[in-house]
Amino acid sequence: MRKMKIKQNDKVMIISGKDKTKIGKVVKIFKSKDKVLVEGLNKIKRHVKPNPYKQEQGGIKEMEAPVHVSNLRLVCDACTNPTRPGYRLTDDGEKVRYCKKCDENF
Repeated sequence: MRKMKIKQNDKVMIISGKDKTKIGKVVKIFKSKDKVLVEGLNKIKRHVKPNPYKQEQGGIKEMEAPVHVSNLRLVCDACTNPTRPGYRLTDDGEKVRYCKKCDENF
């Protein structure tokens, strides 16, 4: 388990796999597995049995699967390029992330 540079509600791009170069928003982070759930990307199909107690129908459901952090790049809002975030301290001692390509804060 390592420190995550990606946070919830960040815009990310997938850099490998079947959804390569697609952009989505981070929904949930699984720190223990180093994985992230991205909205609308890495869709899988699951066969589900009906559950009469929860009033759920059976069939084939399509859902998002988690993506490993190493397959993601943070997308800058200002320059819309995938980038690795840099960190710096402001004058009041607050640590902020910035884009290494255009030097704007996230």
